[in-house]
Amino acid sequence: MKAPKWPATDRGRLLLVLMLAAVVTAFTVTVPLLRDWFDLRVYYGAVDTWVHHGGWIYDYRVPGTAYGFTYPPFAAVGMLPMALMGLHTAIAVALLFNLAALAVVLRILAGPHWRRYGWYGWCLALCGLALFEPLRDTFSFGQVNLLLLALVLGDSWLLSTGRGRWAGVGIGLAAAIKLTPAVFIGLLLLTRRWRAAAVATAVALGATALAAWADPAASRFYWTEALWDTSRVGRLDYVSNQSLQGVLARLGETERPLWATAVLLVLCVWAWRARRAVAAGDWIAAFALTGLTACLVSPITWVHHLVWLLPSFAVLARAGYPRVAGALYAVLCTSVVWLWFEDASGVDGFLGSNTYTWITLGLLFWLPVGQPRADRAALTRSASATAPAPSPAMPAMAPVPGQPDPSSGTDDAAAAGAGTGAGLDAARSASSEPTGSTCPAAAKPQSSSARASSYTANPPPS
Repeated sequence: MKAPKWPATDRGRLLLVLMLAAVVTAFTVTVPLLRDWFDLRVYYGAVDTWVHHGGWIYDYRVPGTAYGFTYPPFAAVGMLPMALMGLHTAIAVALLFNLAALAVVLRILAGPHWRRYGWYGWCLALCGLALFEPLRDTFSFGQVNLLLLALVLGDSWLLSTGRGRWAGVGIGLAAAIKLTPAVFIGLLLLTRRWRAAAVATAVALGATALAAWADPAASRFYWTEALWDTSRVGRLDYVSNQSLQGVLARLGETERPLWATAVLLVLCVWAWRARRAVAAGDWIAAFALTGLTACLVSPITWVHHLVWLLPSFAVLARAGYPRVAGALYAVLCTSVVWLWFEDASGVDGFLGSNTYTWITLGLLFWLPVGQPRADRAALTRSASATAPAPSPAMPAMAPVPGQPDPSSGTDDAAAAGAGTGAGLDAARSASSEPTGSTCPAAAKPQSSSARASSYTANPPPS
């Protein structure tokens, strides 16, 4: 993957970047629904209730809704500094943290040759990222997904560069904040990185114990009741739920055995493909496959959780499939699943409302691992050009492409191709659905016109 060369002059490139930035800005303010920091308001209200009003973390509800804090208690411990600041300051800090996390993610995915893209290539990438629906919603909701992705990919970088001594700390912290990243501990066990798996487990358990010490009652409530109650998070059949469970729920299939069978099959595919990736020294691909799997097997995967797909696009671009990466990325910029917000029945509803799930499944099965396609072709040509003629004393041997050293698994990693997203045909009316995106307002159990705007900087005590 090389930096684009058109236009040929810096002036032309600057003009193109400014034009794209204007288009992205117009798209963002007219088509996608901005979420008014709904999830951040939940975090802020829960911490405020806990610190200033003597309530439990899980007591708080956003005024006019049934939505409250759903993460493990350690997440609230990590968010305690919000109790010392106002809501608007917390929003500004959250934006800075998300921007910093995005920079870390891009730096890791781009690999050691990140400078070759120059200011022009990175500006084009940022314009493309601004259109990516999961990323838009992560910023607009004030979500933590990008921070967790940065923590997890940090461990990928440590493993791929031979700095495995500290590997596992990021995964452990991410798993203590939100349960989904615990799948990456499974990756470490699967690939026999025993030390990293032990570190990740110890960090996760230590953080959980710290939260239990800070608020024993809240911890007891979460691990014995709240964790098992998916209704606290939202409806399984809501169109934003792009997991296997969401697909089945929209079909009216709510039986646990069927979902468990689908999850088991996906885990088998993941184990097979992740082991192949690590055997080839391709830790970025292994982590990308694990992120895809986490999105599929989680009971609820809202659209903004799909930032875990970003490493997959980087792998596709690095492997010599930038057009495939761009096409799939563009679909994830369109908010297409919301066309079936009201009715997901019929063949079109089954296919269309689950579009993001199909993309995730497709990437799990066909994401390339190992050497980039261009490198394999170059190695084959080089070997065939220099192979000695066979002799009776030395039979001919077929050249075998070499595998990259495990300590340099990210050397060829390139930034994901920035697809250009197309919005829906017209701007939609606002909806305050906390897991929503570009969709029309509707009287749904999860929808409330007062939800995103009714919270103030000083929420009332529960």
